[in-house]
Amino acid sequence: MTTITMPQLGETVTEGTVAQWLKKPGDSVEKYEAFVEVSTDKVNAEVPAPVTGVIRELIVKEGETVPTGTPIAIIDEVGAETPAASEQVAGPQSNVAATVSTVRSDRDEANRQASDEPVPGAGVAAGEPSFTAAAPANGAPAAAANGVRVSPAVRRLAREHSVDVMRVRGTGDHGRITANDILAAAKAGPSAAVAAAVASGAVAPPPATARAPAAKPSYADARPGELIPLTQARRIIAQRMVDSKRTAPHAWTMTEVDVTNVWKWRVRERDAFEKAHGIKLTLLPFFIRAVVESLQRFPLMNASFTEEGIRVHREVNVGIAIAADGNLIVPVIRNADELSITGIALAAGALIEKARRGRLGADDLAGGTFTVNNTGANGSILSAPILVPGQAGIVTSEAVVKRPVVRDDDAIAIRSMMNVCMSLDHRVVDGAVASGFLGDLKKRLEAMGPVGSL
Repeated sequence: MTTITMPQLGETVTEGTVAQWLKKPGDSVEKYEAFVEVSTDKVNAEVPAPVTGVIRELIVKEGETVPTGTPIAIIDEVGAETPAASEQVAGPQSNVAATVSTVRSDRDEANRQASDEPVPGAGVAAGEPSFTAAAPANGAPAAAANGVRVSPAVRRLAREHSVDVMRVRGTGDHGRITANDILAAAKAGPSAAVAAAVASGAVAPPPATARAPAAKPSYADARPGELIPLTQARRIIAQRMVDSKRTAPHAWTMTEVDVTNVWKWRVRERDAFEKAHGIKLTLLPFFIRAVVESLQRFPLMNASFTEEGIRVHREVNVGIAIAADGNLIVPVIRNADELSITGIALAAGALIEKARRGRLGADDLAGGTFTVNNTGANGSILSAPILVPGQAGIVTSEAVVKRPVVRDDDAIAIRSMMNVCMSLDHRVVDGAVASGFLGDLKKRLEAMGPVGSL
């Protein structure tokens, strides 16, 4: 018997929500096969089974949030004796067996409520076919006549976005409607959802007078004058930001950097790099490479405040702040100090792609020691970012702007200039360390030029 607990999907994450069970009691599961989807404020991740066996019990219901380390399921390993087998040996006359049977019956009922629910016929617009389902005699979860299955968590998400699940084509196993299906339908709009359902043959075309309800406003679809309901992820993000500002005394500083030469270097290598690696070469990997070199020169910037003292980290794990699907997430490039500019570019590109596809896992989010934010990609020239809890600093690369600059010889030249801004935990570092770090970072960026290899 193996008890599965709520994983910690990120260093500062203390709880998680069971978004969707991918297996039900009695189902077989292979080692490393995903059997549950867990969501936090940072990521939605499928959790693999640590053993091969049979799902005995689902302890936590879909949509329920529990602290990390809380038991959420039990798997009977292949070859292990199960309670059911022991009860058969004891016989129906055993008081113990009768008690266990009663408990299991209650548990099975709870599991049925937590498993996939059939889509009922209620709420279907006039003129559309009605889908009803009767519960099978064996007590298994009922299925709709058209085979559509929806978990309570996904059903709740559909309600939040005013998406009619009867008009959504499921892309999960055996036609299961997933959270991504609901979000895609909400993003595409009601007419697209209807068209997809009709094309698949799931429903008949609605009459000309029938209109699908407009989706509710969301963080990704804000509308003037309307209230955006808070998702669980948005609530946790808000709480984390408040906790960071309240706990760590933020200080802020900035410097101006002449990136003319490194910009020329990037332009020179851009086409060949994209052809060789299939991703665009931006200024970000150059910037991160300079950051990790400066962190080695000023190790206090790569530290955390604890009640026992200031912990200076051995590893240099750089987090990249990314806005994806209305959430703020910070996946981590591990041991960034050991990577070349090319290595950093590939690692960052892989993390950004996984973030956009919602495929980040626990390892991608854990262990960050310092954070970089590319706010300049949106045209920003000054930022005052909030610290990631547990880190001493976060630095931004702002927009590159060409403007006239007075050189040391009093000559005026057009140069590519960029502001670099930093927020810091004043419990860990003072102004002298912070300004020294930024000064070192400035020198390294300005020393980079179109020479050598990446």
